[in-house]
Amino acid sequence: MASGKVCFLATLCSLLILSTFIGDAQSARCCLGYTNRRLPCKPLLGYTIQNINRSCDIPTVIFHLRGRFVCADPSSIHTQRLTKCLDARLERNNRITANRT
Repeated sequence: MASGKVCFLATLCSLLILSTFIGDAQSARCCLGYTNRRLPCKPLLGYTIQNINRSCDIPTVIFHLRGRFVCADPSSIHTQRLTKCLDARLERNNRITANRT
């Protein structure tokens, strides 16, 4: 009987520790601030939108570059221009691919 309680407590502690690490890993993927640099459109590979949630407390556009990510203010005119540039590039690439098939 005592070994059952010990096993239960060990499982409970393991779940608690695991949930702590999962929460930390999720917040590591969040942008906590914005870049001040102006990025050119050409080297950008894509972007994702970060909405406010439990662990990410600011809205952000995350630009994907080769080997790294850059966080930008979604209300910035420069950020909006970059997302339009990437959307237009994706549209062109999709049309080219569609014409080949």
